[in-house]
Amino acid sequence: MSKTLIRGAKVLGGEPQDVLIDGETIAEVGVGLSAEGAEAVEAGGKVLLPGLVDLHTHLREPGREDSETVLTGTRAAASGGYTAVFAMANTFPVADTAGVVEQVYRLGQEHGYCDVQPIGAVTVGLEGRKLAELGAMHESAAGVTVFSDDGKCVDDAVIMRRALEYVKAFGGVVAQHAQEPRLTEGAQMNEGVVSAELGLGGWPAVAEESIIARDVLLAEHVGSRVHICHLSTAGSVEIVRWAKSRGIDVTAEVTPHHLLLTDELVRTYNPVYKVNPPLRTERDVMALREALADGTIDIVATDHAPHPHEDKDCEWAAAAMGMVGLETALSVVQQTMVETGLLDWAGVADRMSVKPARIGRAHGHGRPVSVGEPANLTLVDTAYRGEVDPAGFASRSRNTPYEGRELPGRVTHTWLRGKATLVDGKLT
Repeated sequence: MSKTLIRGAKVLGGEPQDVLIDGETIAEVGVGLSAEGAEAVEAGGKVLLPGLVDLHTHLREPGREDSETVLTGTRAAASGGYTAVFAMANTFPVADTAGVVEQVYRLGQEHGYCDVQPIGAVTVGLEGRKLAELGAMHESAAGVTVFSDDGKCVDDAVIMRRALEYVKAFGGVVAQHAQEPRLTEGAQMNEGVVSAELGLGGWPAVAEESIIARDVLLAEHVGSRVHICHLSTAGSVEIVRWAKSRGIDVTAEVTPHHLLLTDELVRTYNPVYKVNPPLRTERDVMALREALADGTIDIVATDHAPHPHEDKDCEWAAAAMGMVGLETALSVVQQTMVETGLLDWAGVADRMSVKPARIGRAHGHGRPVSVGEPANLTLVDTAYRGEVDPAGFASRSRNTPYEGRELPGRVTHTWLRGKATLVDGKLT
């Protein structure tokens, strides 16, 4: 069994320590460690975190391998410091049966760059009419615990209630894409001053907020868990904060792009900024940052949404919605949360590893950097600054909103159960 000695790393941003990996686990943590035959990694000044966990990734396979595959998506994940990702169900065919989720799960195991936990669809074909095989997907080899029609909202209150009741039996969670469809017909961007000036169809905040309000009340009524995907407005923050004050079992996520970018960028008409939910206002961005800092928003999730060049390099109205995010997420969080003093590195580990692993029941992930724990780890050069160049991405797609933008931090090493998947910034 191989050994790796990480020397002088700042564990969770604290004092420098050495960490010895022996096989799949952390064998020792201390100062001045030595280990005969161990491969040494000089980590002076770098921050060591538990491997990141993404509760919201689109891997596109099966069916849209021109955008991404499980292989390319998990390579992108390892490049970004992730050791586990949850793959959304809006594939072709939809992941609404045990067979499809098992296929995705086994592809993740086969490629070995990070663990892949499939998310099952809530409804058959994401059509919102009939519950999918929730129990069968949970009992499959994939052991699905998170269910979502992401990309579409479960807008029928009766179907949503039934889903919440069903998953309660095995401790599952329904992750809602909060978008009232009637309020967003023809919508192209956030509804506000910029949409009015540009003449683009507005996407009102209330379309998100009304669904969140309904669903937290449904979760309270049936005593089940609900998770809010890609929360994007200040009003949504207040609803979740209110729900938590009542003891409702709700969790919420925010994407890196909603922590940094605003609807002012849409003035460029560059479709790279077209995303669902849309980029919001500066006021919303500030509210999201504060809510992530105070725990109202539980986690950061990438909503990594790869698209081929032809689906984004076209006129705004015809362009697909979504951005890639796995390889830049930690850098954006460093800029928006750490460098602003809103979170320390222990807080980043909590929001990007510990809590997402807990919500999704990703066993072996989000664990402390301590003796006996699985060696799922990420090493970050926080002093690095550089321009984002999508040509170097591991993802099959290049639809990043950060091209040419200078961002801080760079993941140099990632270990999955003691195996290095990224070494000195290069995939193994």
